[in-house]
Amino acid sequence: MAANITELEVYLWEGRDKRGKKLKGQQTGRNQNLIRADLRRQGITPTRVRRKPKALFGGAGRTITPKDIAVFSRQLATMLKAGVPLVGSLEIMEHGGNNPRMSKMIGDIRRDIESGSTLSESLAKHPVQFDELYQNLINAGEQAGVLDGLLDSIATYKERVESIKGKIKKALFYPAAVIAIAVLVSAVLLLFVIPQFEQTFSSFGADLPAFTQMVVGLSRNARDYGYLYLLVFIAIVVALIYFKKRSVTFQHWIDRASLKVPVIGPILQKASLARFARTLATTFAAGVPLVDALAIVSKSTGNAVYNAATAEVREDVAVGHSLKLAMEQTDKFPHMVIQMTAIGEESGSLDNMLNKVADFYEEEVNDSVDAMSSLIEPFVIVIIGTLVGGMVVAMYLPIFKLGAVI
Repeated sequence: MAANITELEVYLWEGRDKRGKKLKGQQTGRNQNLIRADLRRQGITPTRVRRKPKALFGGAGRTITPKDIAVFSRQLATMLKAGVPLVGSLEIMEHGGNNPRMSKMIGDIRRDIESGSTLSESLAKHPVQFDELYQNLINAGEQAGVLDGLLDSIATYKERVESIKGKIKKALFYPAAVIAIAVLVSAVLLLFVIPQFEQTFSSFGADLPAFTQMVVGLSRNARDYGYLYLLVFIAIVVALIYFKKRSVTFQHWIDRASLKVPVIGPILQKASLARFARTLATTFAAGVPLVDALAIVSKSTGNAVYNAATAEVREDVAVGHSLKLAMEQTDKFPHMVIQMTAIGEESGSLDNMLNKVADFYEEEVNDSVDAMSSLIEPFVIVIIGTLVGGMVVAMYLPIFKLGAVI
């Protein structure tokens, strides 16, 4: 029993095969003896097995990301379709990963299933990694006997959602990184470089140009109160994160404001509409009743405004309104989305129509992100030129007055 609860770790091994050829690799296991025994079963004579050194940070293994869950879903769907039993599939995945935390979680799930739990019940014990949507879809797949197909749909859904999130983060990372570097360079100039120029200019006794005086004043202010500004900035960031996580009202206000930001707002709106359509299509196609599916979607759009709008839609549908009418009342869904939904309701192919809506908006997000990247680049250059170039110009302006003093 003790072996069952021992945490899996990654081991590095070296050995020789039957031809005497040197081999090396890494494998996840509970201890060195089990690793050696497994290598011998593969016809490898181990000469050295040692625990993989843990990193200084994140020594317990990197955290489990949504991408890891997408890969888990795809691998499990593939093995189930190939006829590998569920427990066997989980055991293969448990020993085949490089993330000890992920391997441990898969091992816990496998042991729960071996003790009589269903897959959905086992996943429910890990709500951070497997949300309500995931659990409901798995439960529907188990009830209908199409678990492999549902897992395939979940994997596709997860991959597309993560692809959209990745594109948005990638588009925002470049300007954010460049602006951060520009601010850092400006801080170095204000704190260390400009004071040297100030001493040089004061020794000549010349009056400084107004622009140079302003920059020198900024430098003095940064040296005297810079630490206070930094503390205030950190406090604001921490407060924003704290209230966004704990205050529904504040989160709703932030998300509503983000939708109104030029260029970025429309992209976030399209991403939320894509997630709304894709999630509703996936859950409805899995056999989840529409009202229950909307309840799940109301937590999955990625934006508090559309989560609240979906909750309103659910309430109206629950009292007998059509989905089209309920969506119209919120004034949050574009005409195209409403009309496609109406066609899907009338033709009995709601999931297909919603998938087409999701495809359309995912493509729109891709195009918008590419366009935004092109628009942001000159904007970033202007910011850098204004911050850094402005200070450099301010420092060289007095040179033109030095001739009159000397």
